[in-house]
Amino acid sequence: MSLNETPLAKTNVPTGKPTLQTRFSLLGKRIWQYRLSYLFIAPFVICFLAFIVIPVLAAFGLSFTDFNTIQFPNFIGWDNYAYIFSQDTIFLEHAIPNTIKFAVIVGPGGLILSFILAYLIAQIPDKFRIWFVLAIYAPSLTGGVVMQIIWLPLLAGDSIGYLNSFLLGLGLIEEPQQWVLDPAYLMNAMIIVTLWSSMGVGFLAMLAGILNVDPTLYEAARLDGVKSRLQEVWYITIPYMRPQMLFASVMAIVSAFKAGAIGEQLSQTKPTPEYAGHTLVNHIDDFGLIRFEMGYAAALSVVLLVFIFVFNRLSWKLFGSKED
Repeated sequence: MSLNETPLAKTNVPTGKPTLQTRFSLLGKRIWQYRLSYLFIAPFVICFLAFIVIPVLAAFGLSFTDFNTIQFPNFIGWDNYAYIFSQDTIFLEHAIPNTIKFAVIVGPGGLILSFILAYLIAQIPDKFRIWFVLAIYAPSLTGGVVMQIIWLPLLAGDSIGYLNSFLLGLGLIEEPQQWVLDPAYLMNAMIIVTLWSSMGVGFLAMLAGILNVDPTLYEAARLDGVKSRLQEVWYITIPYMRPQMLFASVMAIVSAFKAGAIGEQLSQTKPTPEYAGHTLVNHIDDFGLIRFEMGYAAALSVVLLVFIFVFNRLSWKLFGSKED
C-alpha cells in the first residue's frame, strides 16, 4: 500500500435502497438526537399550525361548500368561485378595483415613505433620534384613538370641521365638502390616513437597516467616485439593507390588502357610500359576519390570499436573493 492510500473506513450505511421503515427509523433517531432544538421550536410550530396552516386549509375546504354556520356544509364544487368571477357585481365593480388601487398606492407609497423618513431620522444625533422615532411610530400603535381625536374632526363635513373651516377661511371653497361621505373623496381620504399611520414595524426595520450600514463602505465609495448622497443611497444603502427592504415590503403589502375597516371608520357607515371604500376585506366581512354565508366568504378569503401571495412574490423578485 502506498503512502497516499488509506484504508477504507467501515460504515453502517446500507448499500441498497432504504425501505420506508428504515427511513422512518433514521428520522426518529435524528429527531431524538436534536430533541432539545425541536423542543425550543415546538411553541412556534404549534402556533403556526393552529393559527396559520389549519385555518388556511379549512378556508380552502369550506370554499367549495355552502355553509351557513348552522347546517352541515354542503359540497357544491366550484360554484362559489364561478359566482365570484361572473355574477358578483359588487366584487367585480367595487371590491377588486378599490382593493388594487388602495394596495398599489399604499403598499409602495408606504414603503417609499418609510425609507425616506428612516433615512432622514438616521442623520439625526442619537440623543434626539429616539424622540422622532417615537413620534412617527406612535400613530401605528394608537390608530383608533387618533382616528377619533384627529381625523374625524379634521374631515368632518360641516363648516366647523378643521379642514373645511381652514379652506373656507382662505376662500378656496364656497361650501363645506363631504370629505368622507362623498364617493369622489373617500378613497383619497382612506389612502392619506393609512399612509400617515403606516409607519410601523416596517419603518423600524428600515431604520435599523440604515443604521447598521458599515460607515467604511461610504468612505470606500467616495474613493471610487461616488460624489453625492443620492448615489450613496442607490449604490450602498439600498443594496446593503435588502433584507430589511424585503421585510418592510411584505409587511406593507399584507397591511394594505388587509385594510378594510378604515373606510367604514371614516364614513361612519356600513357599507361605505356607493361602495366607494368597499374593499375585499369588507366584502368578506359582509358575507361571513353579516349574511353568515361562510362558504362564499371562505372562497373570497382564498382569492385575497392569492392576491397577497402574488404581490409578495413580486417583492421577493425585487428585494430577495437566492440565499433567501
